[in-house]
Amino acid sequence: MRIVLGITGSSGAIYAVDFLKKSTADKFLIVSKWGKVLLKDEVNLTEKDLQAYIKRQFANDDLSAPIASGSNHFDAVVILPCSTSTLGKIASGIGDSLITRAAQVALKERYKLVLCVRETPMSTLSLEQAARLSGYGAIIMPISSPLYFVPKSVDEYVNAFTEKLLGILGERTSRGWRAEELE
Repeated sequence: MRIVLGITGSSGAIYAVDFLKKSTADKFLIVSKWGKVLLKDEVNLTEKDLQAYIKRQFANDDLSAPIASGSNHFDAVVILPCSTSTLGKIASGIGDSLITRAAQVALKERYKLVLCVRETPMSTLSLEQAARLSGYGAIIMPISSPLYFVPKSVDEYVNAFTEKLLGILGERTSRGWRAEELE
């Protein structure tokens, strides 16, 4: 499995780092300018600290990267966290960065596109843009961890979201609510 992961400047870098560590897919990383700031501010990491978890990294301004072309297959584009600015650009068909271009490729090629939005409250405009993208086939996945496991720490809370995301991508089956009653 090949996954493109974009990290933008919306709060939630801890989720991206957890995803990179747990996903077994070949991961291709793109970090926006504000995503770099976010990594440093929230988890005290740089892009270099993430190299052990990825196959390759591309610069967000490199629109000649192979993942900018629909002729190169990948299984999913995940933007985690996804800023509402990035959401708006994708919904408007703007591919002016490698992150937004990879999302445009996912939409046109019908690859899985998962936008993990971390914004609350959301404006009516952002909600309309999310609904439009959902109608085009994107999965809008707000960063909201399931609480039926009663997490006891921030790590458990983050893990619950990451497991759900890995399930959405088909990498593993996430534990469901009262799942033991189905066995």
